[in-house]
Amino acid sequence: MDKSEVAAVLEEIAVLLELQGENPFRANAYARAGRAIAQLETNIADIVAAGTLGDIPGIGETLRDKITLLVTTGKLPFYDDLKAKTPPGWLQMLRLPGMGPKKVKLLSDQLGIDDLAKLKEACDKGTVAKLKGFGAKTQANILEGLAFLDQMGNRVRLDQAMMIAESIVAELKKIPGIHRMELCGSVRRRKETIRDIDILVSANDAAPIMDAFVKLPNVQKVVGHGETKSSVTMTGVDHNMARVLINADLRVVSDKQFPFALNYFTGSKEHNIRLRQRAIDYGYKLNEYDLAGCKKHIEEEPDIYKALDLDYVPPELREDTGEIDAAASHVLPVLLEPGDLHGVFHNHTTWSDGAASLEQMAETARKLGYQYLGIADHSQSLTIANGLTPKRVRAQWKEIDAFNAKQKNFRLFKGTEVDILADGSLDFDDELLADFDYVVANVHSFFNQPLEEMTARIVKAIQHPRVTMLGHATGRLLLRRDAYKVDLDAVLHAAAKAGTMIEINANPYRLDLDWIHCKRAKALAVQLVINPDAHATDELAFTRFGVDVARRGWLEKKDIFNTRTLAQVAKELQARR
Repeated sequence: MDKSEVAAVLEEIAVLLELQGENPFRANAYARAGRAIAQLETNIADIVAAGTLGDIPGIGETLRDKITLLVTTGKLPFYDDLKAKTPPGWLQMLRLPGMGPKKVKLLSDQLGIDDLAKLKEACDKGTVAKLKGFGAKTQANILEGLAFLDQMGNRVRLDQAMMIAESIVAELKKIPGIHRMELCGSVRRRKETIRDIDILVSANDAAPIMDAFVKLPNVQKVVGHGETKSSVTMTGVDHNMARVLINADLRVVSDKQFPFALNYFTGSKEHNIRLRQRAIDYGYKLNEYDLAGCKKHIEEEPDIYKALDLDYVPPELREDTGEIDAAASHVLPVLLEPGDLHGVFHNHTTWSDGAASLEQMAETARKLGYQYLGIADHSQSLTIANGLTPKRVRAQWKEIDAFNAKQKNFRLFKGTEVDILADGSLDFDDELLADFDYVVANVHSFFNQPLEEMTARIVKAIQHPRVTMLGHATGRLLLRRDAYKVDLDAVLHAAAKAGTMIEINANPYRLDLDWIHCKRAKALAVQLVINPDAHATDELAFTRFGVDVARRGWLEKKDIFNTRTLAQVAKELQARR
């Protein structure tokens, strides 16, 4: 196992221990060890080989032995035993807003609840509300969360699906005989949430590949094992140590069939229908195995589009929202690439609720190739996130100034994630706001305001002359919390008029603005900015998911503010002040 996998196991052990009612100090020890391992700058295998695991703070003899076993064998009986005696329903209950291990354990001990169905039944009867530490409001929130999970179905976030999909691909690459391999379906199109993983392989002999696939380490259940298609249920742990279950399908075709199968199984269904109709118009027949009637040589997927006199349509655009007509007219956008970004602005440090210092965040940003990093810790009213008072803001500015004085070709910008209060006013006064390099305005409270009130609240903030950008515009948390009621079209029009940027929050829990409204923002000439909302150094890499959203929204380099260089950004931010 690598360091991220080891860290994931350790932090899941911490959750499982809490669910089992173990001593919280013991659980915290595993959580701390997981965080320490995740933040290592060296290879964990090298540390184990050198015998220096014990030099890492918080890792004693017991943890050292367990980590060594994980790294060298990929297995840990202690972890397997914990999972075996933890009802799967407990982990599902943790997906509900406000539901932590202590509450799950209490529900189990007091009411015998060990799955979502029993939890709903108890809430419907009013039993949960009577339990000490819960009450009617908590019960109502649980029912709302259960309804939301039911509505979303058996889906996982894109980052969770990618984590498992990439691990499958890495394992399959070890098998001889594979000519080509690609992820397909909604994963390839980079949808926000994913129902299942589709993997396509070309090979002469499918049998050994199928056998290896159904025996992969994280296969929980074999759903089907055929000659050219197999299906399994895979399990994994995401970066927040949440347990993930998702179905994965593997198809094996000949290398000649591969480009057609890749196109077909990528989808979407609507895009495929349009493409097949165009093939019919040309006298051909397109399916997952062939472009029958076409004499042109087709070796790669782009050759299919070329044979139909179309520019190649990137997978992210294949939703039948005009991409076929644009490809026929040769006016498809040149989509944003991850390397086009030169920095990000919405990030947190230990000054508020972040896990890393200014210097640590800056060093990681520099390693990612960024020229600048914006620090936007929370404002004072968000006490739960250790929001900064004006006095602490000025102290942070001194630290940023001292850091910048030592830099060449890199800069930290002074920002704030300022709360938009219930009436649309901001959490800092205008005098303090005027001295920030930029201001990210966000809603963090009073989510239940009526649509007209919430819209007016956000529009008022957007119109404030010191607000640079609006962050996570709808407040949604994918698969956990729906968006608050807001007229996004009115918000976008207000942003266009005021010249205020709108954030694409790249945190995979949010992906907010969504791709549909990105297209609308582009049409209104609203400048967008991609931010990871990073609370730790590894979360700066979330930016990749924001780029996915931008690409699905037809966005180009010119549409995104942080494609500008350090000099250009500094000049623009100064002009806005």
